[in-house]
Amino acid sequence: MRPTEILMQEHRVIEQVLDCLEVMAQRAEAGALDVESAKQAIDFFSNFADKCHHGKEEDCLFPLLEEKGFSREQGPTGVMLHEHEAGRKHVQGMATAVCTFETGVSEAKKDFVSHAKAFIQLLREHILKEDHCLFQMSDQALSEEDQLGLLKSFAHVEHDDLGPGTHEKYLAIATELAKRFRVTCQASNSEMGICCSEHQ
Repeated sequence: MRPTEILMQEHRVIEQVLDCLEVMAQRAEAGALDVESAKQAIDFFSNFADKCHHGKEEDCLFPLLEEKGFSREQGPTGVMLHEHEAGRKHVQGMATAVCTFETGVSEAKKDFVSHAKAFIQLLREHILKEDHCLFQMSDQALSEEDQLGLLKSFAHVEHDDLGPGTHEKYLAIATELAKRFRVTCQASNSEMGICCSEHQ
């Protein structure tokens, strides 16, 4: 399995939780904010989507591509990094809105919905760019040796930086949310859990 295939599999799980977040935002707009589900989604996006998935891209893939001649200032990695940072701000905005809502400020629900909608649109478009452009460029630019090195780096992110079991924990959260909000479950723990563990 190529490193980009691992990242694309993770994209499917991220999209699954984006679908759940979309339902949450719609329900919040119509009436009730499901605080506990919102907290789970925010936790997932902060840790799985950002620290795990974006960590692999920012610490492993993007620097390697830039070594191969991709320009950060004028190339795709710079755009992706900018969008990662924009996404973090929306996730923080959702977290702040939920905390404020819990103190009794009902108007904070609007802030949650606003950040959720913006984040969903941003990340869906971001994923399309990576799946259909950046990752194809990566596969063409990287040698087999580069690919093997990336797999080892990805395993380091998961098992050393994040700790054993973290990846599986968030896949379970994604599955739980999918069942709760009746959205399609894109990948099971058994399918995703072997992505990097087999390359340790």
